[in-house]
Amino acid sequence: MNPTSARHRQEAADLTARFCVLTISDTRTLQTDAGGAAIITMMKEAGHELVSRGLVPDEPARIEVELRSLLDDPNVDLVVTTGGTGIAPRDTTIEVVDRLLNRRLEGFGELFRMLSYQEIGAAAMLSRATGGLAGNRLLFALPGSPHAIELALSKLILPELPHLLFERGGRTG
Repeated sequence: MNPTSARHRQEAADLTARFCVLTISDTRTLQTDAGGAAIITMMKEAGHELVSRGLVPDEPARIEVELRSLLDDPNVDLVVTTGGTGIAPRDTTIEVVDRLLNRRLEGFGELFRMLSYQEIGAAAMLSRATGGLAGNRLLFALPGSPHAIELALSKLILPELPHLLFERGGRTG
């Protein structure tokens, strides 16, 4: 690791995120949303603070309104969505998220699919999971599967979250 990167990681070590979870589903409720619950549990266990949790149907206009509202909140550092990342006709999360991202973390989706491939084989290509910056907020779109969520959080997002917060300028408010 180069000295600059090591210094950034050291400076970022104590940063925590205020986060929101948005589930995109036509079939789940907040009570049956195992994916959203998994995100909250893992994020809180890592010391991050939940700001809000919501659920919207797979309707692009409603997804966009809700995401814009969350991303405009000065008390939010990170928004994590779950659901709608496949290729089914109603899976439109990625199209909305792509419109909102101004800086994509291409490596996130690539690494997520690589790690998924190691576990589930060729079906990993069906995921369009993505992430990046939307304005100055971190935004990650994850599949609805609790196992996929655990993989993305434990192997990619949580290990780098303090560094991501540092690189984008720390906390928002």
